[in-house]
Amino acid sequence: MSTITKKFSMTINGNLISTEDEVPVINPANEKIIAQVPIATKVDLDHAVNFAKNAFRKWSMLSVNERESMLVAFADAIYQHREELAELFTLEMGRPIKLALLEIEGAVETCKALSKKRLPRIIVEEKENHYIERYHTPLGVAGLIIPWNFPVSLAIRKITSALIAGNTVVAKPSPYTPLTLLRIGEITKDIFPSGVLNIITGENELGQWITEHPDINKISFTGSTATGKKVMQSASLHLKRVTLELGGNDAAIVMEDANPKEIVKPIFWAAFRNTAQVCVATKRLYVHEKIYDEFLKELVEFSKTVTIGDGLNPESDLGPIQNKMQFDKVIELIEATKKSGEKIVLGGEIEDKPGYFIPITIVDNPPENSRVVVEEAFGPVLPVLKYSDYEDVIARANNTNYGLGGSVWGKDLELAKSIADRLDTGTVWINEAQVLSPDAPFGGHKESGIGVESSLDGIQEFTNSKTIMIKKK
Repeated sequence: MSTITKKFSMTINGNLISTEDEVPVINPANEKIIAQVPIATKVDLDHAVNFAKNAFRKWSMLSVNERESMLVAFADAIYQHREELAELFTLEMGRPIKLALLEIEGAVETCKALSKKRLPRIIVEEKENHYIERYHTPLGVAGLIIPWNFPVSLAIRKITSALIAGNTVVAKPSPYTPLTLLRIGEITKDIFPSGVLNIITGENELGQWITEHPDINKISFTGSTATGKKVMQSASLHLKRVTLELGGNDAAIVMEDANPKEIVKPIFWAAFRNTAQVCVATKRLYVHEKIYDEFLKELVEFSKTVTIGDGLNPESDLGPIQNKMQFDKVIELIEATKKSGEKIVLGGEIEDKPGYFIPITIVDNPPENSRVVVEEAFGPVLPVLKYSDYEDVIARANNTNYGLGGSVWGKDLELAKSIADRLDTGTVWINEAQVLSPDAPFGGHKESGIGVESSLDGIQEFTNSKTIMIKKK
């Protein structure tokens, strides 16, 4: 399937809604229009929010077990359509279909795992004449703004956390990758009570309307730091609760006792998975000088074995950059790296052909203040940097406004843990990377975000804390 003939609709109050105005969706592998999707107006948004607001009271009064049963049915419906959804995902996002299927299956498991979690009611004090109890209450309507790089897993994680906590939802996928979530809305529209889950599409102004809307009580946003700051500013008009999962410039530190042959493959995928369009991708790779030359050689050789191509081709390991704007940004960064005289040891040349394809590009030991080190490329460009002192490399890794994730690689686990303890990030992996769990909170430090997602902590972010105090006779 290279083109899509079906018409896509928004889901509002359990009904499929079309609009006169539509926006095209582009296949990044060939730059062809594959579908048109609705552009929501402010009136459409008001309808979605009003229906969600009206549905909130009954939904929040259901038992958490009743909400869980509907979320499990939601997950099962997605799983039953997983192959159709994976093909749709690849057409709009570009990722190889085998990996698209993994994201959809992983989202199903995440939905089921999060829906099993229960926020506790805690007895703070129980005396003869006084009693204090603390618990959590849902916020109301949650506005979920979903990015283009993981359009299913992040959407399902947000939706599940909001709904299991008792909120209702208005979800907005990226205009670059709206199709899979719209189709999920169509497939599952009769599972929840009307108004509980609404999925609407539009262009960038829709996100601002959501963050400013007076009847939306919570914003969960994943995207760039620059946009996250605007979201926070807009949300402040009504003191909305916000969770922001923003950009990163994650450092990986390879210790001197690491074996390059053993770790080159997992580090490659830590950097380049999803064509490096991952917020926690390794974007700066620090390698100890004692093994630097050997590691760089192994990295270049392994990179040459990886196939980049159309995601519908089963031979493809990596797909294109998802959209033209990001494609142009990555190309500009590569050209700036060339002009500054940095040594590119692999890639760097863009073929003149359809599709937003960029080769794996590796830069050999550029200066610490070079753009390729300082900026988040969000594309397959990796600076490999040499270091000799652990104190120095920790300082260099922390010398950024970001603080999302990082990793440490080596055999001395005690030393690796001491390095990890001193990295200013929300998550640090040792001898692995990008391993996420519904049981572990995920969020950033510094300008990489506010709050956390996933786990019981992430569900709690969709609630208010409430305390009941009783004076007994």
